Amino acid sequence: MNYYGQAEGVAQSIVRAFEDANSLPKPLAQIFIHRKDGSHFSKWSWGNQLLVILRGFSDARGFNQWHDVGRWVKKGEKAFHILGPVKKTIVDKETGEEKSIVVGFKGVAVFGLEQTEGEPLPIGDPEIEKWLDSLPLVGVAKAWGLSVDVFNGETANFLGIYRRRSGIALGVRNLSTWCHELVHAADDRNGTMKELGQHWRSETVAELGGAVVLELLGFKHEADLGGCWAYVKGYSEKEQITVVDACMKTLERTCKAVALILDTAEAIRQENEKPAATPEAAAPS
Repeated sequence: MNYYGQAEGVAQSIVRAFEDANSLPKPLAQIFIHRKDGSHFSKWSWGNQLLVILRGFSDARGFNQWHDVGRWVKKGEKAFHILGPVKKTIVDKETGEEKSIVVGFKGVAVFGLEQTEGEPLPIGDPEIEKWLDSLPLVGVAKAWGLSVDVFNGETANFLGIYRRRSGIALGVRNLSTWCHELVHAADDRNGTMKELGQHWRSETVAELGGAVVLELLGFKHEADLGGCWAYVKGYSEKEQITVVDACMKTLERTCKAVALILDTAEAIRQENEKPAATPEAAAPS
């Protein structure tokens, strides 16, 4: 079963709705994620957290820091670097008290959790794990070999991140953001995401595609058409085109990404519904 036709019909209806932006609902409020699992890197600056996330790791520490929790870096693994502050102790001329100030930064070698082995870390945040497992179509991401994780979103510069052929990380509890990143993954898997960085074309595909997916699944409120229009508008204005034009220029590519997601979900469903194989009757001796 191919979902291209259904996706195109829903996409066209959304684009028609965009022609009268005043009739769209207001964008949904963002519900930021706060990790409570004590991951080491969640205490770092957002820039350093981003370095870990983009490399596809769920935590990171220095060589000796991993030893402190009973884990060791696997043979052959290479460190990557984050920025650590260089501090200097000075004496306050007025009070005579010593205080530490940051005078610069240096590279600090760290290893990701997945580069280590040894004692298991304390269990993650059960609430977050339950929410991730409940995401619609999360099985599609896993079938494509993608990890699905979260980061503390309130201090971040992004609501979600898709790491090419590696994983998805979310900073908000919004299904629209989740589906946005999943459409990025499908677009990449289709071989049509050629742009580097945040480009109007790939971002329009992801945002419109995410709304289409949610509409098809019956999540009309979560599709957040007001937020979708505002998001695409921000990118299309830089290209001096309208939201409707941006959507129409990427419509076929969007529908192909949505179809890949839903076709994969259907294949997973059919595989799960296959009757378990029964052992053949033993031949008489």
